[in-house]
Amino acid sequence: MGECRLKIHRSAIVHPDAVLGKEIEIGPFSIIGKTVTLGDGTIIKNNVTVTGNTIIGRNNIIHPNAVLGAEPQDLKYRGEQTSLIMGDNNVIREGVTINKGTTGGGEKTVIGDNNFFMAYSHIAHDCIIEDNVLLANGVLLGGHVVVERCAKLMGLVGIQPFATIGRYAYVGGHTRIVQDVPPYMIVEGHPAKIRQVNVIGLEREDFSTEQIDEIKEAFRKIFRSGELNRNSVLETLETNEAVSPVVKYLVTFLRNIDKGKSGRYRESFRHTAATVT
Repeated sequence: MGECRLKIHRSAIVHPDAVLGKEIEIGPFSIIGKTVTLGDGTIIKNNVTVTGNTIIGRNNIIHPNAVLGAEPQDLKYRGEQTSLIMGDNNVIREGVTINKGTTGGGEKTVIGDNNFFMAYSHIAHDCIIEDNVLLANGVLLGGHVVVERCAKLMGLVGIQPFATIGRYAYVGGHTRIVQDVPPYMIVEGHPAKIRQVNVIGLEREDFSTEQIDEIKEAFRKIFRSGELNRNSVLETLETNEAVSPVVKYLVTFLRNIDKGKSGRYRESFRHTAATVT
Protein backbone atom coordinates (compact mmCIF):
# COMPACT_ATOMS: atom_id res chain seq x y z
CA MET A 1 0.00 0.00 0.00
CA GLY A 2 1.02 3.61 -0.44
CA GLU A 3 1.69 5.95 2.43
CA CYS A 4 1.14 9.65 3.12
CA ARG A 5 -2.05 10.61 4.92
CA LEU A 6 -4.30 7.65 4.19
CA LYS A 7 -7.65 7.88 5.96
CA ILE A 8 -9.07 4.36 6.20
CA HIS A 9 -11.94 3.59 8.56
CA ARG A 10 -11.20 0.75 10.94
CA SER A 11 -14.21 -1.25 9.69
CA ALA A 12 -13.06 -1.12 6.04
CA ILE A 13 -11.49 -4.23 4.55
CA VAL A 14 -8.49 -3.37 2.38
CA HIS A 15 -6.40 -6.19 0.94
CA PRO A 16 -2.71 -5.72 1.78
CA ASP A 17 -1.78 -6.10 -1.89
CA ALA A 18 -4.07 -3.27 -3.04
CA VAL A 19 -2.18 -0.25 -4.36
CA LEU A 20 -3.25 3.00 -2.74
CA GLY A 21 -2.12 6.46 -3.78
CA LYS A 22 -1.75 9.54 -1.59
CA GLU A 23 -4.57 11.31 0.24
CA ILE A 24 -6.90 8.31 -0.07
CA GLU A 25 -10.08 8.08 2.02
CA ILE A 26 -11.93 4.79 2.52
CA GLY A 27 -15.16 4.86 4.53
CA PRO A 28 -16.84 2.41 6.89
CA PHE A 29 -17.56 -1.15 5.70
CA SER A 30 -16.04 -0.63 2.25
CA ILE A 31 -14.10 -3.48 0.64
CA ILE A 32 -11.03 -2.98 -1.57
CA GLY A 33 -9.80 -6.11 -3.35
CA LYS A 34 -6.37 -7.59 -3.94
CA THR A 35 -5.84 -6.40 -7.50
CA VAL A 36 -7.25 -2.90 -7.10
CA THR A 37 -5.34 0.35 -7.64
CA LEU A 38 -6.70 3.65 -6.28
CA GLY A 39 -5.16 6.90 -7.50
CA ASP A 40 -4.24 9.92 -5.42
CA GLY A 41 -7.07 11.82 -3.78
CA THR A 42 -9.78 9.27 -4.48
CA ILE A 43 -12.56 9.11 -1.88
CA ILE A 44 -14.36 5.83 -1.25
CA LYS A 45 -17.40 6.41 0.96
CA ASN A 46 -19.12 3.79 3.11
CA ASN A 47 -20.29 0.36 1.92
CA VAL A 48 -18.49 0.51 -1.42
CA THR A 49 -17.02 -2.60 -3.07
CA VAL A 50 -14.10 -2.28 -5.50
CA THR A 51 -13.01 -5.65 -6.77
CA GLY A 52 -11.42 -7.45 -9.72
CA ASN A 53 -8.55 -6.08 -11.78
CA THR A 54 -9.63 -2.49 -11.31
CA ILE A 55 -7.54 0.64 -11.80
CA ILE A 56 -9.12 3.88 -10.60
CA GLY A 57 -7.39 7.19 -11.29
CA ARG A 58 -7.08 10.36 -9.26
CA ASN A 59 -9.66 12.43 -7.40
CA ASN A 60 -12.65 10.18 -7.99
CA ILE A 61 -15.55 10.22 -5.51
CA ILE A 62 -17.41 6.94 -5.08
CA HIS A 63 -20.62 7.04 -3.06
CA PRO A 64 -22.24 4.36 -0.86
CA ASN A 65 -23.25 0.96 -2.21
CA ALA A 66 -21.47 1.31 -5.53
CA VAL A 67 -19.87 -1.88 -6.87
CA LEU A 68 -16.98 -1.46 -9.29
CA GLY A 69 -15.08 -4.17 -11.15
CA ALA A 70 -17.42 -7.08 -10.46
CA GLU A 71 -17.75 -10.01 -12.84
CA PRO A 72 -19.66 -9.26 -16.04
CA GLN A 73 -23.27 -10.37 -16.30
CA ASP A 74 -22.45 -12.33 -19.44
CA LEU A 75 -23.35 -16.01 -19.69
CA LYS A 76 -20.18 -16.63 -21.72
CA TYR A 77 -17.91 -15.36 -18.96
CA ARG A 78 -15.81 -18.12 -17.39
CA GLY A 79 -13.62 -16.27 -14.91
CA GLU A 80 -11.11 -14.79 -17.36
CA GLN A 81 -8.72 -12.12 -16.09
CA THR A 82 -10.31 -8.96 -17.44
CA SER A 83 -10.32 -5.42 -16.09
CA LEU A 84 -12.01 -2.12 -15.37
CA ILE A 85 -10.00 1.03 -16.02
CA MET A 86 -11.25 4.42 -14.82
CA GLY A 87 -9.69 7.85 -15.30
CA ASP A 88 -9.74 10.96 -13.10
CA ASN A 89 -12.31 13.25 -11.48
CA ASN A 90 -15.33 10.99 -11.87
CA VAL A 91 -18.33 11.11 -9.53
CA ILE A 92 -19.98 7.74 -8.94
CA ARG A 93 -23.22 8.11 -7.01
CA GLU A 94 -25.15 5.67 -4.83
CA GLY A 95 -25.71 2.13 -6.04
CA VAL A 96 -23.89 2.49 -9.36
CA THR A 97 -22.57 -0.78 -10.82
CA ILE A 98 -19.73 -0.99 -13.34
CA ASN A 99 -18.65 -4.43 -14.55
CA LYS A 100 -15.24 -5.42 -15.84
CA GLY A 101 -14.72 -6.60 -19.42
CA THR A 102 -14.84 -9.94 -21.23
CA THR A 103 -12.36 -11.64 -23.53
CA GLY A 104 -14.85 -11.32 -26.37
CA GLY A 105 -15.00 -7.56 -25.93
CA GLY A 106 -11.39 -6.50 -25.64
CA GLU A 107 -10.95 -7.58 -22.00
CA LYS A 108 -11.69 -4.23 -20.44
CA THR A 109 -14.37 -1.73 -19.55
CA VAL A 110 -13.00 1.80 -19.90
CA ILE A 111 -14.20 4.98 -18.17
CA GLY A 112 -12.63 8.33 -19.05
CA ASP A 113 -12.40 11.57 -17.04
CA ASN A 114 -14.86 14.03 -15.49
CA ASN A 115 -17.93 11.83 -15.78
CA PHE A 116 -20.98 11.96 -13.51
CA PHE A 117 -22.92 8.72 -13.02
CA MET A 118 -26.07 9.25 -10.96
CA ALA A 119 -27.68 6.78 -8.58
CA TYR A 120 -28.33 3.21 -9.71
CA SER A 121 -27.00 3.61 -13.21
CA HIS A 122 -25.37 0.47 -14.63
CA ILE A 123 -22.43 0.15 -17.03
CA ALA A 124 -22.06 -3.37 -18.37
CA HIS A 125 -18.99 -5.23 -19.57
CA ASP A 126 -16.78 -3.84 -22.34
CA CYS A 127 -18.41 -0.42 -22.43
CA ILE A 128 -16.35 2.63 -23.31
CA ILE A 129 -17.37 5.90 -21.68
CA GLU A 130 -15.38 8.88 -22.87
CA ASP A 131 -15.06 12.20 -20.98
CA ASN A 132 -17.63 14.59 -19.48
CA VAL A 133 -20.52 12.15 -19.86
CA LEU A 134 -23.66 12.37 -17.71
CA LEU A 135 -25.71 9.28 -16.88
CA ALA A 136 -28.81 10.24 -14.91
CA ASN A 137 -30.57 8.02 -12.37
CA GLY A 138 -31.28 4.48 -13.46
CA VAL A 139 -29.60 4.62 -16.88
CA LEU A 140 -28.80 1.07 -18.07
CA LEU A 141 -26.03 0.41 -20.58
CA GLY A 142 -25.86 -3.02 -22.19
CA GLY A 143 -22.52 -4.62 -22.99
CA HIS A 144 -20.14 -3.14 -25.57
CA VAL A 145 -21.86 0.26 -25.60
CA VAL A 146 -19.81 3.37 -26.42
CA VAL A 147 -20.83 6.76 -25.05
CA GLU A 148 -18.80 9.52 -26.65
CA ARG A 149 -17.69 12.67 -24.90
CA CYS A 150 -20.14 15.17 -23.46
CA ALA A 151 -23.20 13.02 -24.17
CA LYS A 152 -26.07 13.22 -21.67
CA LEU A 153 -28.48 10.37 -20.96
CA MET A 154 -31.49 11.23 -18.83
CA GLY A 155 -33.27 9.07 -16.26
CA LEU A 156 -34.18 5.44 -16.94
CA VAL A 157 -32.73 5.37 -20.44
CA GLY A 158 -31.95 1.83 -21.64
CA ILE A 159 -29.25 1.23 -24.25
CA GLN A 160 -29.11 -1.86 -26.48
CA PRO A 161 -25.78 -3.74 -26.44
CA PHE A 162 -23.30 -2.62 -29.14
CA ALA A 163 -24.97 0.78 -29.57
CA THR A 164 -23.00 4.03 -29.79
CA ILE A 165 -24.13 7.36 -28.40
CA GLY A 166 -22.48 10.17 -30.35
CA ARG A 167 -20.63 13.11 -28.82
CA TYR A 168 -22.75 15.97 -27.45
CA ALA A 169 -25.95 13.97 -27.95
CA TYR A 170 -28.89 14.22 -25.55
CA VAL A 171 -31.15 11.22 -24.90
CA GLY A 172 -34.45 12.06 -23.20
CA GLY A 173 -35.68 10.19 -20.14
CA HIS A 174 -37.37 6.77 -20.39
CA THR A 175 -36.09 6.31 -23.96
CA ARG A 176 -35.11 2.86 -25.21
CA ILE A 177 -32.18 3.08 -27.62
CA VAL A 178 -31.76 0.22 -30.09
CA GLN A 179 -29.75 2.07 -32.76
CA ASP A 180 -26.77 4.42 -32.72
CA VAL A 181 -27.54 8.00 -31.71
CA PRO A 182 -25.85 10.56 -34.01
CA PRO A 183 -23.69 13.26 -32.45
CA TYR A 184 -25.15 16.68 -31.60
CA MET A 185 -28.76 15.44 -31.71
CA ILE A 186 -31.68 15.15 -29.28
CA VAL A 187 -33.24 11.70 -29.34
CA GLU A 188 -36.30 10.69 -27.35
CA GLY A 189 -39.70 9.03 -27.56
CA HIS A 190 -41.25 5.60 -28.12
CA PRO A 191 -39.93 4.53 -30.51
CA ALA A 192 -36.84 6.71 -30.18
CA LYS A 193 -36.60 9.40 -32.84
CA ILE A 194 -34.15 12.12 -33.74
CA ARG A 195 -36.02 15.28 -32.74
CA GLN A 196 -33.68 18.19 -33.38
CA VAL A 197 -30.19 19.54 -32.86
CA ASN A 198 -29.11 19.76 -29.21
CA VAL A 199 -28.71 23.52 -29.45
CA ILE A 200 -28.75 24.29 -25.72
CA GLY A 201 -26.23 21.54 -25.02
CA LEU A 202 -23.92 22.81 -27.75
CA GLU A 203 -24.17 26.37 -26.48
CA ARG A 204 -23.23 25.18 -23.00
CA GLU A 205 -20.19 23.47 -24.48
CA ASP A 206 -19.08 26.73 -26.10
CA PHE A 207 -19.89 25.87 -29.69
CA SER A 208 -19.97 29.04 -31.74
CA THR A 209 -23.13 30.35 -33.38
CA GLU A 210 -21.57 29.56 -36.76
CA GLN A 211 -20.88 25.95 -35.77
CA ILE A 212 -24.39 25.44 -34.43
CA ASP A 213 -25.94 26.96 -37.54
CA GLU A 214 -23.87 24.65 -39.73
CA ILE A 215 -24.96 21.61 -37.72
CA LYS A 216 -28.59 22.71 -37.98
CA GLU A 217 -28.25 23.09 -41.74
CA ALA A 218 -26.69 19.63 -42.02
CA PHE A 219 -29.53 18.26 -39.87
CA ARG A 220 -32.12 19.71 -42.24
CA LYS A 221 -30.37 18.28 -45.29
CA ILE A 222 -29.82 14.81 -43.82
CA PHE A 223 -32.97 14.24 -41.75
CA ARG A 224 -35.63 16.72 -42.92
CA SER A 225 -35.09 17.41 -46.62
CA GLY A 226 -37.36 14.67 -47.92
CA GLU A 227 -34.44 13.34 -49.96
CA LEU A 228 -35.01 9.59 -50.31
CA ASN A 229 -31.37 8.84 -51.03
CA ARG A 230 -29.53 9.91 -47.89
CA ASN A 231 -26.32 8.57 -49.39
CA SER A 232 -26.31 11.35 -51.98
CA VAL A 233 -26.73 13.98 -49.26
CA LEU A 234 -23.80 12.53 -47.34
CA GLU A 235 -21.68 12.44 -50.49
CA THR A 236 -22.39 16.12 -51.10
CA LEU A 237 -21.30 17.00 -47.57
CA GLU A 238 -18.22 14.80 -47.81
CA THR A 239 -16.99 16.42 -51.00
CA ASN A 240 -17.73 19.99 -49.96
CA GLU A 241 -14.40 21.51 -48.87
CA ALA A 242 -16.20 24.25 -46.97
CA VAL A 243 -17.77 21.77 -44.54
CA SER A 244 -16.19 21.99 -41.08
CA PRO A 245 -14.68 19.07 -39.13
CA VAL A 246 -17.70 19.18 -36.82
CA VAL A 247 -20.09 18.27 -39.63
CA LYS A 248 -17.54 15.94 -41.22
CA TYR A 249 -17.63 13.93 -37.99
CA LEU A 250 -21.43 13.68 -38.18
CA VAL A 251 -21.13 12.34 -41.72
CA THR A 252 -18.45 9.82 -40.71
CA PHE A 253 -20.61 8.65 -37.81
CA LEU A 254 -23.59 8.05 -40.10
CA ARG A 255 -21.38 6.23 -42.61
CA ASN A 256 -20.16 3.93 -39.85
CA ILE A 257 -23.73 3.05 -38.89
CA ASP A 258 -24.20 1.69 -42.41
CA LYS A 259 -21.19 -0.60 -41.91
CA GLY A 260 -22.82 -2.27 -38.95
CA LYS A 261 -26.06 -4.17 -38.49
CA SER A 262 -29.50 -3.18 -37.25
CA GLY A 263 -28.42 0.45 -37.08
CA ARG A 264 -25.48 -0.24 -34.75
CA TYR A 265 -21.94 0.22 -36.05
CA ARG A 266 -20.36 -1.88 -33.31
CA GLU A 267 -22.40 -4.91 -34.35
CA SER A 268 -19.67 -5.36 -36.97
CA PHE A 269 -17.33 -6.21 -34.05
CA ARG A 270 -19.65 -8.71 -32.37
CA HIS A 271 -17.65 -11.81 -33.34
CA THR A 272 -14.20 -10.35 -32.90
CA ALA A 273 -11.99 -10.03 -29.85
CA ALA A 274 -10.94 -6.50 -30.69
CA THR A 275 -13.96 -4.38 -29.88
CA VAL A 276 -11.97 -2.15 -27.56
CA THR A 277 -8.89 -0.29 -28.74
